[in-house]
Formats: sequence, structure tokens, C-alpha cells
Amino acid sequence: MLQTGIVGLPNVGKSTLFNALTASGKAEAANYPFCTIEPNRGIVIVPDERLETIAKIVKPGEIVPTAIEFCDIAGLVKGASKGEGLGNRFLANIREVDAIIHIVRCFKNDNIVHVSEKPDPLSDIETINLELALADLATVEKRKDRILKNVKAREKEAIAENRALDKLAGILNSGKPFSVDIFEKEERTFVENLHLLTVKPVIYVTNVSEDNITGEDNPMVDMVREYAKTHGAEVAVVSAQLEAELVSLGREGAKEYLQESGIEDTGAEKMIKKVYELLRLRTFFTAGEKEVKAWTIRAGTKAPQAAGVIHTDFEKGFIRAEITGYQDFINCGSYAAAREKGLTRLEGKEYVVQDGDIAHFRFAV
Repeated sequence: MLQTGIVGLPNVGKSTLFNALTASGKAEAANYPFCTIEPNRGIVIVPDERLETIAKIVKPGEIVPTAIEFCDIAGLVKGASKGEGLGNRFLANIREVDAIIHIVRCFKNDNIVHVSEKPDPLSDIETINLELALADLATVEKRKDRILKNVKAREKEAIAENRALDKLAGILNSGKPFSVDIFEKEERTFVENLHLLTVKPVIYVTNVSEDNITGEDNPMVDMVREYAKTHGAEVAVVSAQLEAELVSLGREGAKEYLQESGIEDTGAEKMIKKVYELLRLRTFFTAGEKEVKAWTIRAGTKAPQAAGVIHTDFEKGFIRAEITGYQDFINCGSYAAAREKGLTRLEGKEYVVQDGDIAHFRFAV
């Protein structure tokens, strides 16, 4: 299962949001820095209204959503790349995740401690991004030292790698955002093998107060949005405290509260959906009397590999995929009607499964 790491300065609401997302309460959330030491992990359901809609037609015994794993990582401070605070441990935890949720405090409250005395979104963001870049530079230098003997021996591959590392060091020193796509094909392998922190996809989450859940008329939120825009990143507005309170109300109580407040999706739900997109994940469904279930695949996954997500035997013995598009299924109101109208089709091994496909796989053991 893919992992998303929640990062930020100490005491900006990471653990509060984690507890709300996972409804676990297992991450300590306290009014002092470094209350999280070891990363807390939890499974988070991906909201998908399509599941309920399909279930109304199929009337299954069970509805099973898809999920991703979230990891609440200890707060980082200036100097983390040199071991300050929980630096080394923090950076090692980030290397393990597939994407980053970078929480930025965008509210003022004298009763909640801030490591820099007062919230300054851009300074807070740059503190963490600088430490990630410095850590990556240290990784590059270590690798250069390791291959130095081979470079001096004029080994062709070592020379090519050293050239790529020099190019990478220059980019990291510039402080500008980048992706591995800017490297030549032969260079890309060298860069990818370093598992850099600065190339992980990121969403900036502005943690706002309960009376500013949309982030409107909040200069700090505006700053983050502008920063993210220039760095090619997404932004989500969340009130971690409100999300935590909604969990305490229970599912029905939270639903009633949101309806009374005229809120369709909470900030956390929108954020989870953005993370799903950020990781280039797609959902397909299986639907029968026993259960309607959502399955997660990477964008571009072909039918046999999608079948393999359900069971390895499905991929090994794959014959055909019976595919009905979500909207076609809903419009028709049943499998029978979709087949009758020619909207259910058989696809082979080269078919790329699309988001929302309702699939039935034919296979032979």
C-alpha cells in the first residue's frame, strides 16, 4: 500500500489531523514541540460517492472502499539535515513515503506554541524545504565520494553518473523545484536510485481555525497558494481541530453537522482526494450481490495487472475483462440493460483500465 507522510514544523497540527483522518486517536497531540517521536501509521479511507451509487443498484451485502496509508512524522526544525531536533530520524521517515502532505499553520493563537514564536507560512515552508534540499545534497556528495575511485579509473558508467550528480547538485543549490523528468534517460536511473526527498510529490495543507474553514480572507492562506502556484504544487485548506471534533461526533452526527453548516465535503476529504490524484492512482470497481468494492491501481495499469490486484491467480490466468463504464452502468440501471445496449464490452491484455470502470475478470487457473 502506498504511503503519504504528514510533515511540518513541530506543533502545527500534524498529529491532530492524523487522528482525524484515521479516527484513531493514537497520535499524541499536545501543545509542545516533538510530542511525536516515532511515526504513527494509519489506514485512511478514500471518499468515493460512486460506491454508494453503485450499491443502490446492486444492493450488495457489503460495501468496501479503497484506502491509502498515512504516516504522521515527527516535526522538523532548522538544522535537521545536520541532526538538530529529530533531524536524522525525521529525514529517514520521509524517504520511506511516496508523497508528502506539508502542513503549514495559517492561524494565530497565543495559547498554542509556535517554534518561531509566531506563524510565518513562507518562512515555515522554506525551513523544511531547505532542510530537505540540504539532506539531498549530502546524499549526492556521499554518492560522489563512493564512485570517485571508479571515476579516476575512467570507468564509463561512473563518469556518466558523476556528470549526472554534478548536474543534480547544481539544481539543488539553486533551490528551484524540479522533477527527474528534466534529466536525460541515461541520467534518470542514477538520480532515481538516490531516493531524493525533494522530488517527492507534495501537497501544501493550510491548517486554519474553525471559524475560517474555507481559508477566505486569510492572508496566510493566500501566501501559501501563491507559493504553491509558482512551485507547481497543490493546496488544500483544512481545519485540523474541526476535523477532530467531527470524528468525536460519530458518522451520523458529523453528517448532520455538515448539512446544517452547508458543507458538502470537509477539507480533509478534499485533501485525501488530492493525495490520491497526486499519487496518480485510479479506482476501478467490482460489483456483485456479495459486495461492491473499490480497488486502487496506478494510472496506465493494464487489465491483467488490475486483475492481479484482486488476486495473483486472476493475473496469471487472465483471459478477458468484462468492462462497463461507471456512468453507462448508472444510466442503464443494471448489468443486463448495459449488455443489451452494447455498453458492456470484452477487453484483452492491452486494455488500460480507466478510473470508474466496473470490471469482471475472466480467468483460468
